[in-house]
Amino acid sequence: MLATTNAIVLSKLKYKDNDLIVKCYTEQYGVLSFLLRGVLKSKKGNSKVAYFQLLSQLQIVIVYKENRSLQTIKETKLNSIYSTLHTNVLKSSIVMFLAEVLANTLKEEEQNESLFSYLENALLWLDSQSEYSNFHLLFLIKLTKYLGFYPDSKNIDYPFFNLNEGKFELKPSDRYTISGENLILLKQLLGITFDALPNIKINAKQRQSFLSMILLYFELHLGGFKTPKSLQIFNQVFS
Repeated sequence: MLATTNAIVLSKLKYKDNDLIVKCYTEQYGVLSFLLRGVLKSKKGNSKVAYFQLLSQLQIVIVYKENRSLQTIKETKLNSIYSTLHTNVLKSSIVMFLAEVLANTLKEEEQNESLFSYLENALLWLDSQSEYSNFHLLFLIKLTKYLGFYPDSKNIDYPFFNLNEGKFELKPSDRYTISGENLILLKQLLGITFDALPNIKINAKQRQSFLSMILLYFELHLGGFKTPKSLQIFNQVFS
C-alpha cells in the first residue's frame, strides 16, 4: 500500500554498482530499510542521493509491504533543511557518530511518535546552536528514556551510581559502580534541557571519559550494542 511518513536517515550502504540501501527511522513504522535502484548512475540520481545524508529529515511516500526486508520509496522531499549539520566539520562528526549509535540501537518496526519527535527536535536544536560540545552526552542520556533504561534519579544525593542497575547507591555494589567526576556530571545532566547545556563546563578528557561510561551503560542494557566504529575519529575531532 502507498503511505506517507516522515523519516530520519540512519545509514546508507552502496549495493551492487548503482544501488543504495538506506535505513531510516520513520514516524509511522519505526525502522525501515529501502532499496534505491540505479540512483548512483545518473545525474538525476545524484540529486536524489543528496536527500539521504545521515540524519536528514525527510517526508517520503513509500510502497509499504509488511514483513518485507527492503521497502520501496516512490517520492522524497526534505522536511527540514539543515543550515549547519552537514557543512560544519564538528557538527558533521556528531552526526556521523550519533547516526551510528541510532542505527545500532533502533531495531523495532513499530511506531513510537514520542521518540521520533525527540530525535527531530534535538537535531533541529543542534543545527541552530553555536555552543554544542556536550550535546551528544545529553542526547544519549535523554535517548535512554525512550529505550527503557533512563537512570532512576530517586536517590540522586547518594554518592555512587550503579550502571548495571541504573540507580544511585549508598555504597558500591559491583564493578559497574561509578563515582567521582563522571558521577558529578551525570547528576548535572539528569533532568536538564538542551538550552541549559552551556552551563556545563568540562574539558575534552572529562568529555571522553563520560562518553565511554555512557556507551558502557548502553552496552549493559542493550543486547548486541557495539561501540561505534566512529568513536576514535569522533574523540580526535573533539580533543
